[in-house]
Amino acid sequence: MRQAKIFYNTILAGILTETDDGYYTYQYNEDYIANYPESFITFSMPVNDTLYKENRLFPFFEGLIPEGWLLDIATKNWKINPNDRMGLLLACCKNCIGAVSVESIMNQDDE
Repeated sequence: MRQAKIFYNTILAGILTETDDGYYTYQYNEDYIANYPESFITFSMPVNDTLYKENRLFPFFEGLIPEGWLLDIATKNWKINPNDRMGLLLACCKNCIGAVSVESIMNQDDE
């Protein structure tokens, strides 16, 4: 299982998870729901306490991953398979252009 903190500007918005059985979930942070109910990260995922779940990476997060020659550089330098979308998101999207950023959560299994 791999997880990432999702920030909107500098505020923790929620947690993105890739489960061991191949699903992706996104859950907004309780404080974010209470304090920023209108500041959704994407129109398709409004701010609420819903656990969003998909069998592929959510399109919004997929859109943060570089494309073209920049993707080639990332996959070669970090030795990440181009089909490992969560791996690319974690490696490439800490300092995205725009308001959303991604920070890997290190699990005890990763240490």
